[in-house]
Amino acid sequence: MVQVGTIVWLGSEVMFFAGLFAIYFTLRSTQPELWAETTQVLNVPFAFVNTVILVLSSVTCQFGVFAAERLQARATGWKPTQWGMVEWFFLTYLMGAAFVVGQIYEYAILVSEHVSLSSDAYGSAFYITTGFHGLHVTGGLIAFLLVIGRAYAAKNFGHKEATSAIVVSYYWHFVDVVWIALFGIIYFLK
Repeated sequence: MVQVGTIVWLGSEVMFFAGLFAIYFTLRSTQPELWAETTQVLNVPFAFVNTVILVLSSVTCQFGVFAAERLQARATGWKPTQWGMVEWFFLTYLMGAAFVVGQIYEYAILVSEHVSLSSDAYGSAFYITTGFHGLHVTGGLIAFLLVIGRAYAAKNFGHKEATSAIVVSYYWHFVDVVWIALFGIIYFLK
């Protein structure tokens, strides 16, 4: 039931982000010259590296799911092949946190270039779409901490704990796919 509920909830999140994409495209179509001018200040190589970090965090998240499905909460040795769900999810957490820090750094650079939430339609669209995504990533990071804490609190890591890990992975993969779409639209469809 938890998995089905999560998938239904993610369906509503798809609609939320579809609305954000609609806002972005509508504003872009009404002021194409503003978009052409303002997108020149975007640091595409930096954003690409930040995107790679987030996409790779989906890989580490999935390795954590594989460990959870084996009911292996923690590592049995130091090699990554012996890691449990906790180690993989902690690595995913670090990569996700690095992504958020990268977004904050990019925001600081853009503000210094006079692109802010209130500067113009482009700034509003950029910060609203990427900002809501960043809030979703932060929510995923909190969920990872909760799942890791639950794994430590459980006397026996069982199917309930594994299901929690799987559900969090659904959310994390969703957030990654949304970012890939945002990245393509914002940084390449200038």
